[in-house]
Amino acid sequence: MITAITGATLPDGTRADLAIEDGVFVEPGGRAQRTIDAAGLIALPGLVDLHTHLREPGFEQSETVLTGTRAAAAGGYTAVFAMANTQPVQDTAGVVEQVQALGARAGYATVRPIGAVTVGLRGERLAEIGAMAASEARVTVFSDDGMCVHDPLLMRRALEYVSTFGGVVAQHAQDPRLTEGAQLNEGAVSARLGLAGWPAVAEESIIARDVLLAEHVGARLHVCHVSTAGAVEVIRWAKARGIRVTAEATPHHLLLTEDLAVGYDPRFKVNPPLRTTEDVEALRAGLADGTIDIVATDHAPHPAEAKECAWAEAANGMVGLESALSVVHAAVVADGRLDWADVARVMSRTPARIGGLRGYGDAFALGAPAHLALYDPAARTTFSTGSLRGRSTNSPYLGHELPGRVEHVFHGGVPTVLDGELRRVDEVAKGASA
Repeated sequence: MITAITGATLPDGTRADLAIEDGVFVEPGGRAQRTIDAAGLIALPGLVDLHTHLREPGFEQSETVLTGTRAAAAGGYTAVFAMANTQPVQDTAGVVEQVQALGARAGYATVRPIGAVTVGLRGERLAEIGAMAASEARVTVFSDDGMCVHDPLLMRRALEYVSTFGGVVAQHAQDPRLTEGAQLNEGAVSARLGLAGWPAVAEESIIARDVLLAEHVGARLHVCHVSTAGAVEVIRWAKARGIRVTAEATPHHLLLTEDLAVGYDPRFKVNPPLRTTEDVEALRAGLADGTIDIVATDHAPHPAEAKECAWAEAANGMVGLESALSVVHAAVVADGRLDWADVARVMSRTPARIGGLRGYGDAFALGAPAHLALYDPAARTTFSTGSLRGRSTNSPYLGHELPGRVEHVFHGGVPTVLDGELRRVDEVAKGASA
């Protein structure tokens, strides 16, 4: 089948017609069986998320690979990297291959598992890093995610090992001793609410240590969900020094602040915590000047009972795949800091490059895999539970008006979203096998 896409606006602002056949972009002009009028729509390379929690195996009450990739497709994503904190943990070749196979069966987006750095995320000894890299899952990114690799010797060994095959360690920068019992960003709001403070230095000190370790061994380091102005400065210093470090910011840290916690609503409880207006401004500036390389969602689904409780007992995390593009639009495109070419870079091309994912984030060249999202920047949507396509509803944006709407998504030439509606599983699977 040939799909013709007419009048799309490319990220550089030019208008163009596109065509898809047999999973790749082809020369427009042939007889099309499906035509999409893309006038007024931005054509973005399919989005790539370097930080997604799909929860399967082990926590299917929160999310599954199928439901998580449905959420991804609804948000314009065509590839996600699945974090290792499953049960069993993704610390062996067998588990990462299981997760990859579940993603292939679902069909909504490519799933690349992230391997654990340490066995069981316990920070005691290295996991089967080489075996995961050599497995059919071809793991390139390794992270203990919410469990910071706090032992400096273990972190050094992980960086050395992963560098032998071009991989990267993605660190959740959080000193465990400085954050014991922490509930909210340390400052005036936490003091007023009587919640244990979460100091910025807990993040900044680990990043400072790790960039120096990466420099010492000549390895690549990726810093997950940067949240403080001081962390941005440390990363800026490291890049100026030539250290091979990349960093991500989440959509929620680019838009939301600690003030939202005043009502003790656990939807706003997240790790790292929401910070100050000054931190948000520093993150936006860092993303605009390239200090922060990408936007990653840290999509973290939880069942209702884990969020509908007292703040202290509530789980950390927010779902974010469906809302990410709109939030980035609101936070840094609407004020002119980023244009759509920048969005393509920070939400598709660069995350694919960091993760070693070929064929994603590229220009719409003839013969290239057809990973594509068509986005209407003029639309306005009141975000609701009906906007969510995963299994959990712990979004901080419920009831808020957000700009833009994902209208069409193609994953390897297969439409996963048409006219703003997610396609059925059987339709996606049939298209993938055709």
